[in-house]
Amino acid sequence: MIVVIGSLAVLFAIALIKQIPFIGGNIAVALVGGGLTAALLSGMAPVDYVTATFEGIDKLAWVIALSVFGSIYAETQVRIGAMNTALSFFQTIFGNSPRGLIAATFVTLTLAGSLFGDAIAAATVIGFLVIHSLAAMNLKPVQIAMIILLGASIGSLMPPISQAVYLSASLIETDPMPVTLITYATVTIGLVFAIFESFRFVPRHASSTAWMTNGFGSGAGRRGDLEQASTSGLPEPHADAHRGRWGRLAELIKKRWTTMLPLGVLAFIVILKTGFSYDIFLEIPGIRDVTQALLAIPILQGIAFPVVLAIIVATLIAYLFPQVRRAPIDTMFTGLKNVRQTIVIQLCAGFLVGCFYESGAIDTVGAFVADVAGAGIAVIATLALAALGMMLGSQTAAQTIVVPFTAPLLENAGGESINIAVGMSHIAAGAQNLPPVGLTVFVVCGLVGTTLKTKVDPVKTMILALPNSLYFILLGFGFLLFG
Repeated sequence: MIVVIGSLAVLFAIALIKQIPFIGGNIAVALVGGGLTAALLSGMAPVDYVTATFEGIDKLAWVIALSVFGSIYAETQVRIGAMNTALSFFQTIFGNSPRGLIAATFVTLTLAGSLFGDAIAAATVIGFLVIHSLAAMNLKPVQIAMIILLGASIGSLMPPISQAVYLSASLIETDPMPVTLITYATVTIGLVFAIFESFRFVPRHASSTAWMTNGFGSGAGRRGDLEQASTSGLPEPHADAHRGRWGRLAELIKKRWTTMLPLGVLAFIVILKTGFSYDIFLEIPGIRDVTQALLAIPILQGIAFPVVLAIIVATLIAYLFPQVRRAPIDTMFTGLKNVRQTIVIQLCAGFLVGCFYESGAIDTVGAFVADVAGAGIAVIATLALAALGMMLGSQTAAQTIVVPFTAPLLENAGGESINIAVGMSHIAAGAQNLPPVGLTVFVVCGLVGTTLKTKVDPVKTMILALPNSLYFILLGFGFLLFG
């Protein structure tokens, strides 16, 4: 048990004590420190360090591949104007009103979060483009931060690119596709809840046209030069009002449908797999051989995951657009830069997971709590994920520590691996925004504060987001308890 206690003590010390010189508060270093401690205390041979690292990263290969290729793909979508089209589309659907803008903002941020697979990336790349629009409706900065935070966070859990879902499925070693199908429904409910909850922020006399002069694609901000060209000729929702909403929507689709082509291809491939169990990468001769070859190679097998391959196909299509083709290398490196922190944490998490298994820490905890009932394990797992997600501000770190220990115990108690994966991912995703600590919250508050030249209280933002955070935590607990 000394291996478990010692490794977790080192991990928490580095992660939580920011006064430690150079490494204090660094989650990636904390994960490596915890893994090294487990390795040293268990007496692992030097060669076992390499083996543990290799096997741990292999366990998370799907998740890492999703982050890498998903973020490059998402960057192409920003450059060709797909996100612009999406917000204009949703704004037209929901109507020219403050509530319509809030709903369109949430749905677009959720879409962006799903494409990036990372809340911070979605918030920084897409969120800042709607800050002035929301501010023009007299929303308080902390309310604006809460909307961007929840939209991006909910999106990071929404499939097809969902780090939390695929991480839990990878750690439990279960098929992620059934988990994905359930998550579509649970996250959609959470999104609707967040939208209606945010309607209370709208002042009675808020301008319904504020978004037209301050909104997405106005050319403001660091992505304005990328979006401005793609919005020329775009029908404004207030123009030609006599045609009605559906007429404006038809005009928008007519002018901008090509920007949604890569996303349409991605959705088509994913739907074939999740809805009809048809994997084109294992059905088409030639492609099937390459896919099967990749599946046989450790770590690289993550690329052969159907959603990753679908993302690669969609990215290749996006590279046919001039906005991307003119700067192919810059597009790739910008996409990687958006999730560099996430990828580093995932690699370090792989090292920690490998050391936990190689050192025997997993078996030690299993034996220690072997007599605890399934309900007790569900409570312990929920509290641990909630506490770690709150303290570390990272669902990746929280799941990496908790899932390997508790998932086998829940399965031994009769829990279904699919339900366990759903529960773990939802609890971790909701916990990372709990007060008083949350990395994504501080990033979003800094973004809003810098844009509006004001100070935004991150703790108040977390409190405003608390109902939605509790929704995901309690829902996840239900899957663990009754799964």
